[in-house]
Amino acid sequence: MTALPASSIGTAQVQPQDLLRGIPLVPRNLVLGFLTGYRKVISPMYGDVCAYYPSCSAYAVGAVQQHGAVKGAVLSAWRILRCNPWTSGGVDDVRPHQHFRYDLTAHGFVVPSRKD
Repeated sequence: MTALPASSIGTAQVQPQDLLRGIPLVPRNLVLGFLTGYRKVISPMYGDVCAYYPSCSAYAVGAVQQHGAVKGAVLSAWRILRCNPWTSGGVDDVRPHQHFRYDLTAHGFVVPSRKD
């Protein structure tokens, strides 16, 4: 079982020739590594307490994957602020980036898209 939501998992592989193209993705992947650790260790202690679907941590994974480390963190913080006892909750998916040009690995990391 994985700590990531199914929509955040891909089938891409990291290729050695793409390492230089992947340097701009390092901050995004560092944040994704932290979120994966949080979802494996801390999130199970709280149980199912989020008013929204997907949970706030799953939303954060999707936001960082789609929009990068900075904008994804801002979107996630805004979502956490909205998740309170007085909210009605419901389905709140991350809006996909209009020009998302990357692939996702089986562990949820973002890698440059392959064209071959």
